[in-house]
Amino acid sequence: MRTPAYWYAPPGLAARLLRPAGGLFAAIGKVRQASITPEHPGVPVICVGNLVAGGAGKTPVALAIASALTDRSVHFLTRGYGGRETGPILVEGDRHDAAAVGDEALLLARARPTWVARDRVAGAKAAAAAGAEVIVMDDGFQNPRLAKDLSILVVDGGAGFGNGHVIPAGPLREPVADGLARADAVVVLGRDVSGVAEAVGAKVPVLHARLVPDPAVAGTLRGRRVVAFAGIGRPAKFFATVEEIGAQLVGRIAFADHHPYAPDEVMRLVEHAASLDAALVTTAKDAVRLPRDAREMVQTIPVTVAWDDPKALDRLLTLDVPMVHGH
Repeated sequence: MRTPAYWYAPPGLAARLLRPAGGLFAAIGKVRQASITPEHPGVPVICVGNLVAGGAGKTPVALAIASALTDRSVHFLTRGYGGRETGPILVEGDRHDAAAVGDEALLLARARPTWVARDRVAGAKAAAAAGAEVIVMDDGFQNPRLAKDLSILVVDGGAGFGNGHVIPAGPLREPVADGLARADAVVVLGRDVSGVAEAVGAKVPVLHARLVPDPAVAGTLRGRRVVAFAGIGRPAKFFATVEEIGAQLVGRIAFADHHPYAPDEVMRLVEHAASLDAALVTTAKDAVRLPRDAREMVQTIPVTVAWDDPKALDRLLTLDVPMVHGH
């Protein structure tokens, strides 16, 4: 699905007409949160979620959290959006592809054992039975069935909460106040031009971070002509990153989030870039959705999270989830 333009524009006619539907969506979510008793898998669960539909940077933050937990056996848990497997299933990168388990699961599985499960409780229990000492769940903040020890909301500093309305009138999965009431912290990714920290206020701690392209890859692209394509929540964010590393962006092609790339589609992209004497680049999340034999024709630009205060995450994990560090 492509993000409707009116979600991130000042509220207009479309948003106003759809507000009643958004109110109903919010009310149903609130009843669901109140009526279900969460189950706990017996090991700490850290949820990395967001309040808007589409990409906010949850997966890089989940990977950064796992990296910070150096002394514990961390397993990832994800729904496997876009994949056909219902799970619980342990992701095997050499056996599974994005059509089976989704793109996020493949990225996570490169770092730590990763479970795909539509039933998050069953997935968490499978991870715990397999030796997980901590479970980091990518998404699932709005799922009330699995008990969470620490809930971290990721917000894109450029997009913020959009027009402030709930789906379908806006991008919000639930009202901001309702989400913040269940959150333990907010991570703002990128420059906070949309006033996220101000909106959150003193309700929960706000951590600031940014996505940093791999320096080695950035170095090879600096000054080069580049055609960039992306099928993520906000492709424009990736295109801006390509320009920031000093590449000459001569083409930008946006696809819907989680777009599955067909072989002939990739070949057209390769030919288009060649016709412009340019390198063809994409995100790590898109790269795992490319046909395997096409991946070497496309340059991937991986990103990692850089924290404004490197100690902030450690403090959060130590204070809010003492079991994580064995305290």
